[in-house]
Amino acid sequence: MISLTRFGAALALTALVVPLGCARTQHTNPARTEATPEPPRVPVTVLPTPAFAKTGAGALSIADVAERALPSVVNISLTKLSRIQAPHPVPFFFGPGFGGPEGGERREQGMGSGVIVSADGYILTNNHVVSDAKDIKVTLFDRREYDAEVVGTDPKSDVAVIRLKSGPADLRPIQLGDSSALRLGDVVLAIGNPFGVGQTVTMGIVSAKGRADVGIVDYEDFIQTDAAINPGNSGGALVDTEGRLVGINTAILSRTGGYQGIGFAIPTNMVSPIMESLKKYGKVTRGWLGVSIQDVDQELAQTMKLPTARGVLIADVQTGSPAAQAGVRRGDVVVKVDGQDVSSTGQFRNAIASAGANRKVSLDLYRDGKLQVLAASLGESPSGPVASTSAPGGNPTREAALDGLSVMELSAEARRAFGIDDAVDKGVVVKGVKPQSPAATAGLRAGDVVLEVNRKAVASVRELSEQYAKSRGNVLLLIHRRGATVFVVVKR
Repeated sequence: MISLTRFGAALALTALVVPLGCARTQHTNPARTEATPEPPRVPVTVLPTPAFAKTGAGALSIADVAERALPSVVNISLTKLSRIQAPHPVPFFFGPGFGGPEGGERREQGMGSGVIVSADGYILTNNHVVSDAKDIKVTLFDRREYDAEVVGTDPKSDVAVIRLKSGPADLRPIQLGDSSALRLGDVVLAIGNPFGVGQTVTMGIVSAKGRADVGIVDYEDFIQTDAAINPGNSGGALVDTEGRLVGINTAILSRTGGYQGIGFAIPTNMVSPIMESLKKYGKVTRGWLGVSIQDVDQELAQTMKLPTARGVLIADVQTGSPAAQAGVRRGDVVVKVDGQDVSSTGQFRNAIASAGANRKVSLDLYRDGKLQVLAASLGESPSGPVASTSAPGGNPTREAALDGLSVMELSAEARRAFGIDDAVDKGVVVKGVKPQSPAATAGLRAGDVVLEVNRKAVASVRELSEQYAKSRGNVLLLIHRRGATVFVVVKR
């Protein structure tokens, strides 16, 4: 089983996410104090050191790049206390041991990495490394140690900024690079503190860019690399061959929780505005459009007669939202935000969020097959994400005529039976779905409310049956499910 892992100081998301951190843990409860046994030592194999020569006049060798970047990367150690909800094993990256009795306190001592970004002591790292930390110690490249404090954290992107309380005058801030200039195959170095053994440099290439919808955080645009990244590397530097910071190492894809060749880093072009906002305001203010969105696939493009199978489909528009005020409609397909192509819901969410509140953006979209450009004045994102992402997933009518659907009128009885929101005032309720039918394959299920058939609104079983009977080929349905609307294609 493959899991996605972040290694952080005191956070375990073991179902899908393995955090990139390393720690030894001591557990404290009112009854006793017990030191955790030392974790097993990591096997070490001594290999010959390769020599890298200069490749041309003025060119940097790999060793030169490492020497330039290493003084800017720090080790972070911290302590936090957490309440124990029930006896349970401590996640594997904290070392052997078990939690204490329910209601007690557990002391966790964690490790991670960080990158110095200014001469006055600001350091970039991951939110999962320093969240809820009580005491933070930062160890510099030359082993000097200083106390630090959290300036601000952004869990939605897993970025955090800390600052040395009283740092030296000779700090070596790293130079920020342009992550958008990276190309697949570019050589990169990962620098951090894997397994707590001390600063380590590994080398790889940029394997992919723009990895979104990975499922780690709300806002994702990861650089994927095969540079070796292991527990303790979280918050460390991903640098280019000029020694410039191009990413903050965050997670790995792994079967074991260790390095297997797929690592993820947050690109600096995404990190930079978040960092500046955290330094200035202690929080991040994102743009908000007020729409529900879904990816456009080939089936949707063909059924909706779109000129392209790319872009983001607007599944719903909130009343009174910036999108509604700009004239955005359900069924529009956005292909560009401020002139930049968007081909997935993840890219669209990031583009709107990073644009910021109270800013105008242009939206290139297709409506009824024609390209239009709208200007939208973004609002400030509420506590939820910028846009919700939808995924397909009485008097009954004959199932065969509706490709396996059994439907009923939207009545008080149907509302009670399926918990349908009072805001849904029209539509037809799906009472049941025949297994292995076209409707089941499309992801329809009992409790869905069909609002449209082939872009025609339906308010009764009769209207739905009539529109369905007129259909030739695949049928495009707009359904309401748990507060969101989504387009679904029933293949016939």
